[in-house]
Amino acid sequence: MGYLDNITKGQQTTALTSSTLAFTVCFAVWTIFSIIGIRIKAELGLNDSQFGLLIATPILTGSVSRIFLGIWADQFGGRLVYTLLMLVTAVAVAILTFADTYLMFLLAALGLGLAGGSFAVGIAYVSKWYPKEQQGTALGIFGVGNVGAAITNFGAPYLLIAFGGEWKGVAFVYAAVLAVTAILFYIFTKDDPAQQERKAKGIRGDGFIKQLAPLKYMQVWRFAFYYFFVFGAYVALALWLPRFYTGAYGLSLATAGLLTAIYALPGSIFRALGGYLSDKIGARAVMYWTFGVSLAVMFVLSYPSTTYTVAGIEGPIEFNITVPLWLVVGLTIVLGFFMSLGKAAVYKHIPVYYPNHVGSVGGMVGLIGGLGGFFLPVAFGVMNDLIGVWTSHFMLLTILVAINLVWMHIAIIRSEKAKFPEQSGPKDLPELGDLQDTISEGAKNG
Repeated sequence: MGYLDNITKGQQTTALTSSTLAFTVCFAVWTIFSIIGIRIKAELGLNDSQFGLLIATPILTGSVSRIFLGIWADQFGGRLVYTLLMLVTAVAVAILTFADTYLMFLLAALGLGLAGGSFAVGIAYVSKWYPKEQQGTALGIFGVGNVGAAITNFGAPYLLIAFGGEWKGVAFVYAAVLAVTAILFYIFTKDDPAQQERKAKGIRGDGFIKQLAPLKYMQVWRFAFYYFFVFGAYVALALWLPRFYTGAYGLSLATAGLLTAIYALPGSIFRALGGYLSDKIGARAVMYWTFGVSLAVMFVLSYPSTTYTVAGIEGPIEFNITVPLWLVVGLTIVLGFFMSLGKAAVYKHIPVYYPNHVGSVGGMVGLIGGLGGFFLPVAFGVMNDLIGVWTSHFMLLTILVAINLVWMHIAIIRSEKAKFPEQSGPKDLPELGDLQDTISEGAKNG
């Protein structure tokens, strides 16, 4: 990439650091309903299905907007789009405090959800500062901004206490912090190198339709479905676990928020490690570990509290099997860790194979992944109401990760057989660019 010839290490560090901090704030705002939503639920007398829809609504906007925001970031530069996005979202968060009916809350939540679209803007902006051999690590570091979910789950309950249990005060603080972040981001950053080069040459970025061209490849949609789990389920659990802990184990909201933060933290900070491992050992290996371990963890977590009655010699013998709280917390930490690695592994390939369409491809993958964060909490709430089992959400996720693992394995075998017909399987084969089928048109559509 010729436009990177004069870029210094300091400029790269500034762009990456500023983008990561901004994404952290945006992600914290995006998941605010995991805490204040519980207060609103009590205030409005919502059932679990209504609550699930409420906390998931911001995720819908943040997901759908990603493809548009990603394309605009490629067209007009990530710096400008990022700044405007944060300012508009800050206004939406402030407006939230004026809602007093369920419908109004849902409408306000749609505006607040724009914060989630910051991811597509960020990857388009950050990737332009690094050569392809460093993009996995750089985007992994940027993805650490997911820690914003942990910040909200840990800090928002205490902020709520500081305001005497009044959730509106928390929302005002979040709006103010986001607005300040937008201003500081614009001040301390520069246009990305590709945007600077286009400005110097008077060239406009590719049009909207052209940016969508790579979406015809099946490979892009497969990446998106992987992300539906590693990111969508991550967000869904970050939103739902406070409800799960307070309901299933009778914990206080502050304690439930803390335990959720313990899950969300490794799901964020190790994304950089996932990017590094994807650069060094290949994203395929990382994804196999992610799906394999997640399947085992979900299977254990999905086991409901069960009382058995056994016909004993001297009469019926009853005993109960319940996954203890300490084990649930421990397994969610493991789950968050591997989800973090998986998120980085999925995004490793986008700037490598679609360098001129990072915004559109990354936006689409992020869109589908984000939709997981929308549909899954809604499904969790409906399953709670219909099935009446606290662990039903883990049952659903067990099925989801199993489908991902099988689909990925079949796709890899098929693509390798197409490229190396003389070989019988994936073992002893060279690294094929991990999740990338091949560069050929046929493999991309396979």
